[in-house]
Amino acid sequence: MTRSRLTRLALAAPLLALALAAAAPAQADCYADYKAKQDSPLRLSYGVIALAGGACASPAAARPIVAERIAKGGWTLLTVLSIFGPEGLAQRKANAGAYYLRY
Repeated sequence: MTRSRLTRLALAAPLLALALAAAAPAQADCYADYKAKQDSPLRLSYGVIALAGGACASPAAARPIVAERIAKGGWTLLTVLSIFGPEGLAQRKANAGAYYLRY
């Protein structure tokens, strides 16, 4: 690589990082709230999860994505309650507690 190319690359890298950081919060197209359980001993939870793309179409469309993501934490999905936009986040935050946007 030439020196001028390296200089341009060095100048462009921070701008690219800044652009990616600014875009990160916009990645979620919608959110879903859900109920889940763990067995032995039985534990129930309510949570809120960020979704993107086709998963925003309906609770049925979101179900496999939510189930897969919360399974990584040992949870079994019981139901996806609703799909909503960012305007519904604040009212659900307190109820979701530790499971607010965790997965």
